[in-house]
Formats: sequence, C-alpha cells, structure tokens
Amino acid sequence: MNAGPTETGQRAVVVGGGLAGITTALVLAERGWSVTLVEARPRLGGRATSYRRGELTVDNGQHVFLRCCTAYRGLLDRLGAGPDTGLTHLQDRLDIPLKSASDASTARLRRTALPAPLHLAVALGGYGLLPLRDRAKLGGPAFALRRTDPASLDVDEQGFGHFLREKGQSQAAIDRLWSVISTATLNIAPDDASLALAAKVFRTGLLETNDGADLGYATVPLGRIHDELARKALDAAGVTVLDSTKAEPLSEVPLIRTVTVVDRSGERTELAADAVVLAVPHDVAATLLPTPHHPTAFGKLGHSPILNIHLRYDRPVLDGQFLAAVDTPAQWIFDRTAASGLDGPAGRYVAVTVSAADALCETPTRELATLFEAELARLLPKTKDARLEEVFVTREQHATFRQERGSAPLRPGPATGMPGVYLAGAWTATGWPDTMESAVRSGINAARLVVDHTTGEG
Repeated sequence: MNAGPTETGQRAVVVGGGLAGITTALVLAERGWSVTLVEARPRLGGRATSYRRGELTVDNGQHVFLRCCTAYRGLLDRLGAGPDTGLTHLQDRLDIPLKSASDASTARLRRTALPAPLHLAVALGGYGLLPLRDRAKLGGPAFALRRTDPASLDVDEQGFGHFLREKGQSQAAIDRLWSVISTATLNIAPDDASLALAAKVFRTGLLETNDGADLGYATVPLGRIHDELARKALDAAGVTVLDSTKAEPLSEVPLIRTVTVVDRSGERTELAADAVVLAVPHDVAATLLPTPHHPTAFGKLGHSPILNIHLRYDRPVLDGQFLAAVDTPAQWIFDRTAASGLDGPAGRYVAVTVSAADALCETPTRELATLFEAELARLLPKTKDARLEEVFVTREQHATFRQERGSAPLRPGPATGMPGVYLAGAWTATGWPDTMESAVRSGINAARLVVDHTTGEG
C-alpha cells in the first residue's frame, strides 16, 4: 500500500486530506519524500468540499477567499484552479452589496484605486446603512486597528466588541458594518471575538493594502477543486492517497515510527514513516497524539458552528452573485445555481450562510425553512413571485475552532513533544484566523519543519 522511497529515502505519513494535509503532502513530495496521505472520508477537501444531492452538487458551506490569501491562491494555481481557469473568480475590485432586512436600506462596500486606507473613504462616507453621525466616527477604530499588533497576547485577551465601543462605535455600527466582516471571517460574535484575530482580518484585508480584500470564490463545486484536481496533483507528485481509511492513535515507539491504518473493509496496515504529520481538526489530533506529548492545551480550543440553508426557487430571485445582509439571521446569500450544476435557465439555487450559529444550529429543519423563507422574502422582493421548490439545511457543528479572546496561547506550532510527529491545520499557530488560508499556511509550516529537522537545519 505504501509507495517506495524516492530520492531522499525519507517516508512521511500525512493524516488528514483537507487543505492542510494536501499542502503538506505536496510540499514534502516536492522535497523528494515518499508520502502517503490518509483520509478517513471517501473524498478530499476536509471542510471545504462537496457532495451530491439529487441533481445538485452541494458545497458543505459557502467558502470565500481574498486577494491577500496568497498561500491559498498559490495552492489554487498549483491545482490548476486559479481565476484564469474559470474555476474560481476573484474580483477586480472589492465590491460587496449590502441590505437591511428591517428597513430595506442599502449600501455598497466598494473600494477605489486610492492607497489604503483611503480606498474605502468614499464607500464608508456614503454607507447608507448607518446615519451620518455613525459614519463620521468610523475612521477612529480603523486607524486604531492599523496600530494594533495581532501577534500580541495582551491584544488577544481583549474582545473586539469592547474595543469598538471604546473607539466610539454605536451598536448599530457594530451590527451593520464591523460584524458583517468579523463574524463572517472569525465565526464568532464581536463581543466574544479575539481582538488580535480581528486586527489581523482588518489590517491584512482592508487597511494595509488597497486590494487585499478583493473577494474570490469557486465557480464550480469545491469538490472539483479540493478533491478531483487535488488528487491529480497528488498523483502527479507521487503521493499515495488512501481514502476511506482511518489512522489509529500513535504509539510511543521512539525510533521507527509506524502508523496503523484501517480501511473500509476493516483491513489493518502498518505504515512505516520517518515523519508523521497530523493534519486533522484539533479534537481529532488530541485523540491521535499521546496526551503527554500535547504541545499545548489545544483540546480546549472549542468549536463554533456554521449553518447553511439551501433554497431552490423556480426563477431568479437574487440580483448579482451574492448579497450581505444585516438585521437578519440571513447573513450572506449566494447564488449557487451554476456552481451546483443545476441546468436550465429558470430554476435558481441560493445558499444562505449563518456564521456563529450557536443559537440556531439545533433548530429543527422545518422551523429553519419557515424562518429563512420569510427572511429572504424581506430581503429579495423577487421571491414573492417565485415558487419555493425545496429547502434543506447543512450544519457544520465544528466548522472552526472558537476564535475567542484568550485563544492564541492554545494554538500550537507544527512541532509536538513527540519526535518525528508534527501538526498541521487551520487551528494551529499560523497568525491567521481559521480559514482556508490558514490551513494551507499550516501545511507549508509543517512540511518545512519536517525537512529542517530531518536535514539538521532546524
């Protein structure tokens, strides 16, 4: 089952076929390692993949990236899925339409070609979701965030909501502007969110360069990119992929590392490895790594859920590709018709994403269907003349780790206390929030440390 040694004679087992594991495997293979990638599910991509549901191909949540996500964009290029291929789209300039469900007021968060942070001055000055008195105060926290150090543990102990109130922000400004960005990227309410992570989001995306927040998304099912194309890239690199195969907890054997895996038929195999990378969620890593070797108390990171409500109408209901909404649980609405493979000019499929969905995640599907049908009727006038043909719900209970204040010390680096064993995952200490970008960066970090330790450079 295991590929033979290549030019270095070094063998690695990467446990986990999400973006972190895919990246780790590709980087190690490029450095001449023989790599086996083990994934418990039948498909790659982790929490950013797709599944079939009748005639639809459904993503397990709407995933977006920004121009500043250079590591993830590099992976897309490596997989042959960059914006120039038509498989993903990246805005020429940030442009986010917004609407209030309570009073139908609108705004557009659109940048100009001016240098940061002046590139947003026109958009914020005319931000129709806030009264003039609130718009006049937006510059204070923006400039303060530019001076806030995301790497500071003291900053990490502070809440983002408290910071905004200290800078004179009203609750309306928090709900109708700041939270639109922070809740979507951090998957936690502003009052609970780490100020350090919020500062990273706003500094890197919006305040340091004028194009960092240009928004991108897949125009095909994510499984096409993170599963199909990833498999092709891994195969071309010589990586052996074992899907539907689970890794068992690591043993304490100190010298010759082996990983025991069990495939779908129950067959057990021992994989010898000079290095093992656990590229899995933090709660899974805690079960695979012997407790004395946990580098931090990362098992305490917790989780935050994301809820996705999928609605099929008999005709178009959304103007444009997406809409950000306020004063409603329907935070972001995306038209997923073409990306899902839905044929025909009439029918439309939209997906509503609700981040920080703790209050709704246990709500029965029937109640959610009723709630979000009504919310979309408030936001999208065209739904009143459309027939709703289907509603279904997907719940990601463990979508991200809980990115609350005080979480930074719980995020470990790639090294563990166990020789030859490393960690990767968006939850590790990458300096980024739990995103696709963080996952890819973690894979690069882990692979580099593996090579450095093996060659004596680390």
